[in-house]
Amino acid sequence: MTANSNLPWASGPGEILRHGLSLLKKDSDTNRRLAMISIDNAVELMIKTYLGLPKRITGLVITRKEFAELSEGFPSLIDGLEQHAPDKLDGIDLGTIEWYHRLRNELYHQGNGLTVERDKVEIYAELANRLFKNLFGEELLPHATPDTELLGEFLGAWVLLESGLREMASRHSLTGEYRSNILHNMRFLEDASILDKTEVAELNHIRQVRNEVIHGQVDFKQVLTKNLIERVKHYAYVLGGHEA
Repeated sequence: MTANSNLPWASGPGEILRHGLSLLKKDSDTNRRLAMISIDNAVELMIKTYLGLPKRITGLVITRKEFAELSEGFPSLIDGLEQHAPDKLDGIDLGTIEWYHRLRNELYHQGNGLTVERDKVEIYAELANRLFKNLFGEELLPHATPDTELLGEFLGAWVLLESGLREMASRHSLTGEYRSNILHNMRFLEDASILDKTEVAELNHIRQVRNEVIHGQVDFKQVLTKNLIERVKHYAYVLGGHEA
């Protein structure tokens, strides 16, 4: 999806998100603040739009009363998404989304007194891109900015790795069930002798890098390398047969 979406209900969130991304083309304190606010507005609107779609489109059963209650605020919207569409959260940490939303609120309510680092805006943009694809099945843009090419590639490969861990755990579970918690699935596969200690250690390292990047604790331009991404793709293929 590089211009207009084939899905009419996705056009509104898409336009707002594209506007936020376009602001990053000229870097300034003001543009970063405005980009953060636009990206967050797009995230809120895409969740509200998806939850409000007809049952024939999403398969979700949400009454008008419940939808009105979910629409009262950002926290209730992400709670609703987690409850009704957990399968749309691959690669998405709702706690992280909520953290960025709170940062956006600080920028909005305190105005020009605060600034935001470009890295944080770029990371939120990539998360928004990922959520847009999960909800509507289309990529808004390949990457938010040229600087985030590796970031987008890493997050995309992580989604496949995370789902691969779930699928592998499900296949080897006596009940056919799996946990959404990635650490639980890793321990389960280690206990079942499907993953060895070296593989689990490397997966833990990748998970820690991902968390540090997503929470803005490290400069993703420094820690993300082609070699690291190839290792993520390797495990995505081994665990779930996914070609990243």
